[in-house]
Amino acid sequence: MHIGIDASNIRVGGGVTHLVEVLRAADPHKHGISRITVWGNSKTLEKIEGRPWLDRVHDKMLDRALPVRLYWQRFVLQELARMEGCRLLFFPGGSYTGSFRPFVALFQNMLPFERSEAGRYGLSLTHLRIALLRLSQTNAFMAAEGIIFLSGYAADKITAIVGLNKEASIVPHGVNGNFTARPRSQREIGSYSPAEPFRILYVSQVDLYKHQWRVAEAVVALAGRGFPLQLDLVGPSYAPAMKMLRGYMARLDPAGKIIRYHGPVSYENLPSVYRSADLFVYASSCENMPNILFEAMASGLPIACSNRGPMPEVLRDAGLYFDPESPGQIAAAVEKLLVDREKRSECAAKAYEYAKEYSWDRCARDTFSFLAHVASGRRRQPLESPSGGPK
Repeated sequence: MHIGIDASNIRVGGGVTHLVEVLRAADPHKHGISRITVWGNSKTLEKIEGRPWLDRVHDKMLDRALPVRLYWQRFVLQELARMEGCRLLFFPGGSYTGSFRPFVALFQNMLPFERSEAGRYGLSLTHLRIALLRLSQTNAFMAAEGIIFLSGYAADKITAIVGLNKEASIVPHGVNGNFTARPRSQREIGSYSPAEPFRILYVSQVDLYKHQWRVAEAVVALAGRGFPLQLDLVGPSYAPAMKMLRGYMARLDPAGKIIRYHGPVSYENLPSVYRSADLFVYASSCENMPNILFEAMASGLPIACSNRGPMPEVLRDAGLYFDPESPGQIAAAVEKLLVDREKRSECAAKAYEYAKEYSWDRCARDTFSFLAHVASGRRRQPLESPSGGPK
């Protein structure tokens, strides 16, 4: 069996990480898949490790602008897939408008399907792009023979739109073993000082639904009450959100003693960033399956976390929750962890153990098992979780 993968719109961030890690961990022969062909741009393909059963095919059209890539996907890909003898096409980017059948789509981006979150972008090109993505992905999910969801939360959202009259499975992402670090012994907050502050970390793109400025408000308020704190913000930025964050930083911490923005850090260097922190905060209000939360859990950190989306599904009882738009609630959750060393230890230990359930080996196994199943034309119901049980 030959499977084709369209990576034409997999260019940065979590989509690239998912594709690279799944193919690195895959053993497709176990599922009756003899060959996999991936079409993509040069930069994405360079990150994918070679395998005897894997063809990485670069097409110059995929290095060009979006309209060219959309044309390639709609009119060129189907002919290439037929020439290669592909039994099924897999779209990890979630969108497809061509005529090849059967195909499976992976749902990774929740933002287009959370209207209140998309509304944060107002009348802008970004909002238009989000709306168009919602339309294209809805059409793809309706046409697909199968859909892979990353979380139960995502499955509930999308099946309410496209129904359950197709094959579907929940296959969470994994976490790279480089992030794994056993929880450290927790210290009393009184052992920290302005010279050696308690370091709070938030890794994520600065964006309108990530609420870094609300975390900054909370941390500065706690620092004003005598806690020796430093907030480290790590990640790339969306310009309007970064402008807002800069304004808050200038007002809340003009001397730059508490809030530090470090910009983006390479994936390879992120494990050391987590290991330098004492506590992790995750304040997103819109996620599908938060890889960053997995990484913090695997890194053995105590976590204060947003109560929105799939976060409680992932972190369970291994953290303290807050409304990500309430600096008061963020401060309260962080303060409970600051003053209670035992609670920090308990949360870090639980999160570390839960993170072991999310491996790329498991993700690859369940992904290619599902692709082979859909390609075979057999039916199964109901919607299945990665463990094979009903949702």
